[in-house]
Amino acid sequence: MPLAGTLKNLVLRGLLAGLLAGLLAGAVAFTLGEPHIAAAVELEESAPPTVPAQHEHEPGTPAHSHDGDALVSRDGQRAGLLLATTGAGLAIGAIFGVVAYCARRFVALPGPLLALCLAGGGWLAIEAVPFFKYPADPPAVGDPDTLGQRTWLWAAALVLGLFAVCAAGYVAKVLVAHRYRTVPVAASILTFLVIVTAGYLLLPAVNEVGDNFPATLLWEFRVSVMATQATLWLVLGLAFAVLTERAQRTTQSERIAPVAVNDRTAGTTPL
Repeated sequence: MPLAGTLKNLVLRGLLAGLLAGLLAGAVAFTLGEPHIAAAVELEESAPPTVPAQHEHEPGTPAHSHDGDALVSRDGQRAGLLLATTGAGLAIGAIFGVVAYCARRFVALPGPLLALCLAGGGWLAIEAVPFFKYPADPPAVGDPDTLGQRTWLWAAALVLGLFAVCAAGYVAKVLVAHRYRTVPVAASILTFLVIVTAGYLLLPAVNEVGDNFPATLLWEFRVSVMATQATLWLVLGLAFAVLTERAQRTTQSERIAPVAVNDRTAGTTPL
């Protein structure tokens, strides 16, 4: 059965699925990612401060510390981690519901399967494509002066991912009636890979990791980021699919119940 429900119902369904996804993603981020962030912060704070020559301190004047310059303390960052992932899950879930409402007009997939395909496409477009071109860096990595440039490059990679996924989906829809089932699948995958490869070649590379930064810490941090993102999209898709199937079964039961009552009534003889 295709994905049914009004826009309001699908958005509410997305909010509920996004809430669960955000909570679980926050738990993964806190368990896997927070220790690596703490290690990177400790490494950054243990590095010798670089003070410009024109801003040398007068004798007897205390030097500025990293703790005093931080807008949010580490305890505050830990407490806000779950809140941030939950808020992100709610926002993505609401958008997911709107996209599902629009996608059902063009795709004839069953509702639960459509939800899983949208979640997989969203992960590819929003997380995987930008991440493999510009992976996340822990604290103590990256030049603050290039933050704006790196943000725009990440946004460009995000647009690239969205375009590649949409183009692959369009190719699969056009070839869906082909006599060989493998043709639309192979053509959509090839379309995605060609677009992403061309985009990666056009976008400039960014590598601001210092030679003295521990490679193991960098790798484990990026793995934890990918695990958090994968958890968010996997749980979002599964929860939305389960809620969709539950809503469909409820609708079917409501349609069958009056028919059964009418049949029993028609078969009785009035006293």
